[in-house]
Amino acid sequence: VEKRRWESLTLQEAVGSIARNGTVIVCVVSQPYLPFLSNWLGSVGKYERREQVLVIAEDYGTLYAVNEKWPGHAVIVPPVLPLGPAHRFGSQGFFNFTSRRPRHLLQLLRLGYSVLYNDVDMVWLKDPFPFFKGNYDIYLTDDMVDVKPHNHSHELPAPGKKGRTYICSCMLFLRPTPGAKLILRKWIEELQAQPWSPKARANDQPAFNWALNKSASQVNSYLLPQYAFPSGGLYFKNETWREETKGKHAIVHNNYITGFEKKIKRFHEHNLWLQVSLALEAGDYG
Repeated sequence: VEKRRWESLTLQEAVGSIARNGTVIVCVVSQPYLPFLSNWLGSVGKYERREQVLVIAEDYGTLYAVNEKWPGHAVIVPPVLPLGPAHRFGSQGFFNFTSRRPRHLLQLLRLGYSVLYNDVDMVWLKDPFPFFKGNYDIYLTDDMVDVKPHNHSHELPAPGKKGRTYICSCMLFLRPTPGAKLILRKWIEELQAQPWSPKARANDQPAFNWALNKSASQVNSYLLPQYAFPSGGLYFKNETWREETKGKHAIVHNNYITGFEKKIKRFHEHNLWLQVSLALEAGDYG
């Protein structure tokens, strides 16, 4: 009975009971990433934000695991992807998994909610919400490793060698405005125009950046401070910068590294693997 209840829970019903002040925190998770979800939630919980979290499950194992421990906080949006091992960055599985993200986010904006989206290979070291000041459509983080001055511009950075910016699509704050909805629609269009192939090995971030750059004049965007939202390539690989900015970091992203075990090892090495009480290890949900 419980399983059927969670299978029939809609996104609209779930977000309606979770959102606070019209805002929801969202992650999209498949079963192999449950340990990362548990770790990320532990960090979110330190800032009294856990009850605002909605997990969009990509498979029934995740849906049941989360709702068993934390009823009503996971929803599944059909069609359901086939369950497989953790998708490697650049693989077709990874592309299929991430390319659904803008559709989920657009649906939430159309329901009238502001959305903070996080990948679960992140850890909160401060509450990020005070950084979302003003009334911008979308708040973004730069994925580059070059050190910026503390008072850097909040405009979109200049395009890189490939003709587009390198904004991270893994940490976004969106308001339910026409500008934010436009970005998500364009992102979906770009993904459809550049489908995955073994040669291209696409992920969803280039498409997001093309969408951002092509609609920049119609969207009010805000680049978040690098000292608070560093890329993994900067935070983990530049010890000098990390020490200089200590106490200023809000969300740390464990990117610029591929592989499940390597990410966990790096979190361990930097005391960011929190081993929290909300154990979400997958049981037998066959």
